[in-house]
Amino acid sequence: MLVLVDNRSGEELPEAAYQALAEFVLATEDAAEEGELSLSLVAAREMRVLNCAYRGIDAPTDVLAFENEEPLLGDVIICPEVAREHARDFASDFASEMELMLTHGILHLCGYSHESDASAEAMEARETELLQTWRERKVP
Repeated sequence: MLVLVDNRSGEELPEAAYQALAEFVLATEDAAEEGELSLSLVAAREMRVLNCAYRGIDAPTDVLAFENEEPLLGDVIICPEVAREHARDFASDFASEMELMLTHGILHLCGYSHESDASAEAMEARETELLQTWRERKVP
């Protein structure tokens, strides 16, 4: 699966690392190899506009995911500024929060949701499993 990264956040970020994580999650979830995923990293102002336009919420959010038609899997849009705030709020670190947001967005495109308590628990468990495996692979 082709993963395209577009960093419009104004921050210097490890784009290659995000691309590698996205490829790992997609491969683990058996996403079609001929598909395409777009990852956009955006500033809070752009995320606010998108969140207002598509969800009716006039505030920035951490991650949005939009499904596309075949062969494109979809778009994941992450706001690093909001992810950084969440990392502080949840006593996490920025890198871990960004990995979580990316994994979360991709899982939405793969059919996961958090519409019910049961589906939210399943999605959170899958996020935890994927990120644990990813982080274990990175440790020498």
